[in-house]
Amino acid sequence: MTDGSTRRELLLAGGAVLALAGGLVGGAGAQQGASMYGLIGRMIAAQGKRDELASILLEGTDAMPGCLSYIIAADPTNPDALWITEAWDSKDSHAASLKLPSVQAAIARGRPLIAGFDNRSETTPLGGHGLVKAG
Repeated sequence: MTDGSTRRELLLAGGAVLALAGGLVGGAGAQQGASMYGLIGRMIAAQGKRDELASILLEGTDAMPGCLSYIIAADPTNPDALWITEAWDSKDSHAASLKLPSVQAAIARGRPLIAGFDNRSETTPLGGHGLVKAG
């Protein structure tokens, strides 16, 4: 798996960047006239490593331009699983986040703690609490 695809999965399944301080990030709002971009997915940590992986995913999330929301949640049915829910002002902003040095460093630190991924979906957020509707 390449760094780009690994990062994409990290952001999403459990997702920005092997992400980076806080569970919820508020951005400046969606770009007018552009569709927002979302990812929802589940990441499976190596046995007993969920908390350590979640800590890495939560570091520096406020430093991802275009990220409107980035939430890491523990799966209550699987002690090793994390859900990652992301909203971005655009698909391009998400792609650009994967190239950030902080994201690349997080990928390197988090990769050994990841056992796998499942339940990945791309979405087009329409709005909601904390988000500015695109368009």
